[in-house]
Amino acid sequence: MIENTTKWFTSWFDSPFYHTLYKDRDAAEAQVFMDTITHYLNIPAGGSILDLGCGKGRHARYLNKIGYDVTGVDLSENNIAFAKEFENHRLRFKVHDMSNYLGKQFDAVFNLFTSFGYFEKYADNLNTLKAIKASLNETGFGVIDFMNTDYVIANLVAQEVKVVDGIEFYLKRYEDNGYIVKDITFTANDVDYSFHERVRAFSLADFEVLFEQANIDLLDVFGDYKLNKYIANSSERLVMIFK
Repeated sequence: MIENTTKWFTSWFDSPFYHTLYKDRDAAEAQVFMDTITHYLNIPAGGSILDLGCGKGRHARYLNKIGYDVTGVDLSENNIAFAKEFENHRLRFKVHDMSNYLGKQFDAVFNLFTSFGYFEKYADNLNTLKAIKASLNETGFGVIDFMNTDYVIANLVAQEVKVVDGIEFYLKRYEDNGYIVKDITFTANDVDYSFHERVRAFSLADFEVLFEQANIDLLDVFGDYKLNKYIANSSERLVMIFK
């Protein structure tokens, strides 16, 4: 684990309000993506998958349900404590820093829903890729599902108010020195809260440089969860398949 708990993601991802704000994420779409990507990669029946940055385990639980042996890891102790309630002999969860090698190899490593690019140090992001490569067996594939920063920046909503479960979340989005930042302020139970998300605005070209440095071969690039062609100015996602 990262010792410096002042890093933004250690506090925000551990907060119950993170899951309140994002409770409307499309579970059906996530499941269709898992069906599509596992079929595309031809992961063997009963194969092993590492869900890197698993959150509360929604993808991991579904992958296990459709027959895979799944390990989910996340830096958030609260997320993992919740996910562990669903463990079985072929589904397990662990608190783990994704920039470190877990010590085991898999048929696939999934890093989903922009769970990359949080580290301040470039080397930590590079080490994450090296750890993913080390975690792949001879026939294994890595998958990173990242935001398409070209599309996000072009369509950035500077300010927004989102009401969820009676809480008014005030959202402010902007670019800051190579990062996409979201400031989040709200009041709950008469207490004022302030969090922010800060993700490095990696483009496909940036990933290509990282992959070369990590000795990774980029095989395919898609622009959405249906695995349609990636188009820089219009695709909402950047889904990369590699070895």
